[in-house]
Amino acid sequence: MSEPVVLLENVIKRYGGFTAVDDLSFAVAPGEIYGFLGPNGAGKTTTLRMMLDIINPTSGRIAILGSDSAIPVRRRIGYLPEERGLYKKMKAVDSIAYFSQLRGMSRRAARKRAMALLEEFGLAEFARSKCEALSKGMAQKVQLLSTIAHEPELLILDEPFSGLDPINQQTLEDLIRDQRAAGRTIIFSTHVMQHAERLCDRFLIMAHGEKRFEGTMTEARASFAQRLHVRTTAPMEALTALGGIDRIRVEDQSGAETTFEIELEDDADPQGFLERAVAAGIKLTRFEQAGATLHDIFVALAGDEANADTSATLKEAAE
Repeated sequence: MSEPVVLLENVIKRYGGFTAVDDLSFAVAPGEIYGFLGPNGAGKTTTLRMMLDIINPTSGRIAILGSDSAIPVRRRIGYLPEERGLYKKMKAVDSIAYFSQLRGMSRRAARKRAMALLEEFGLAEFARSKCEALSKGMAQKVQLLSTIAHEPELLILDEPFSGLDPINQQTLEDLIRDQRAAGRTIIFSTHVMQHAERLCDRFLIMAHGEKRFEGTMTEARASFAQRLHVRTTAPMEALTALGGIDRIRVEDQSGAETTFEIELEDDADPQGFLERAVAAGIKLTRFEQAGATLHDIFVALAGDEANADTSATLKEAAE
C-alpha cells in the first residue's frame, strides 16, 4: 500500500480549556480528492493549519508528504487559505509569478507559467490589471492560480468555493478534477455539500472538533436507513401496518392519490416492503428507492451544529 500523503494520528488542539480538535486521526492516499466537511467552527481550518505547521498540535502526530513537518516539503504543497488576500497594487500576472518564485520557480519560468494560466482561465486581458481593480471572482481565480502555478503534489484548499458565482464554482470543480487527473492529491474543506458529493473520492465529517465519519459516499449511504417514495390511494395507516417503517410523512397530495416519503427501519428491505404491499392488495403507482444525500448524512452526523449552519449553507449554494 502506498504511503499516505497526509497522516494524522490522535491529534488534539486545545486553547486553554477549549478543545478545538479532539483526538483526530485520518489518512489521505495519493491521488485522492478528499473532502474535509463540517459546519462553521467544527475545527476544519484549525486542522488544516496544523497540517501545514502554521500552528502546532497540543498532542498527536502529523506527517505530510513523508515528512514530520510541512516546512521541509512546503515547495511541494499548494495552499489556498480561507482568508483570501492579494497585494492590491500588484498586477495579476506579477502576483501569480511572485508566489511561484517563492516556491522555487525561476523568475522567467514563473512569469511564463503565470501568463499561460491566465490565458487558460480566460483572464489574459486582465494580466496587467492591478489586483485591486479585479472583481471578487477574478481576484479569487488569480489567488487560486497562484496556488497551483508551481504544480504542487498536494493541494490544500480551505473553503475554495466561498463567494464564487455558479459559473466560477463549476470552473473550480473542473480545475480540481484536472489536478487529480494530473496525479495530484487534493484536500479541500467546505460546508457546502453539493461540491463534496460531486467531487470527493472520500470525505471526513467533523463537528465540535471530533470526527463523525470518514469514508466514501457508498459507505456513508450504507450506514443510513433506506428511504422510499410511494404514491397510492391507500391511507397512511394501511402503509404503516405493513411494518418495517421507522418514519412516514405526506410528501404530496393531489386528487385521490398521496405521495409518501418513508424511512425504513435499519434492517428493513425495500423489496420486502413492496412484496407486503402487493400481498395486502395495496396498489402503488410510484415506488422509488432513494439513498440518503450527503446533506442528509451531514445533518444526521453533525447534529445540532449542522442544523444551525444548514440554512446559511443552502442560501449560499443557491446564490
